[in-house]
Amino acid sequence: MALQWMILTYLVASEAALALLLTLPSPKLLKNRLVSLISLILQPALFIVPFAGFQLLDIYWKNEHRLMCTSEICTAAERDRYEKSFYKSQRNVILCVTACLLYWCIQRICKYNKEIQSLEEIEKRYKDE
Repeated sequence: MALQWMILTYLVASEAALALLLTLPSPKLLKNRLVSLISLILQPALFIVPFAGFQLLDIYWKNEHRLMCTSEICTAAERDRYEKSFYKSQRNVILCVTACLLYWCIQRICKYNKEIQSLEEIEKRYKDE
């Protein structure tokens, strides 16, 4: 069960690194090539969104069918285990939401950079005339 969360953690870390790389100031030629490369990577990386959505549904289902430890019979160890699983599920929800949000941010950054590039080309054409 922990493999999917490890994969999602690595995906979020790589998305954060890409977002940081895209937002750092760099020469125009390097920035344009980087944006085009990341734009090519974004299409196959779209699987992140349904994967994170499926994990969110799994967390929701497990939360709805979780055994509650509210009676006097529960031991301290059972309460600790319940709280630990609850905190893990909260962490995993944050991870899933972050994966989707970072994917969207990277996609928007690439789109804006492409629009800026096309506007610069149009401006250059008008200046040449």
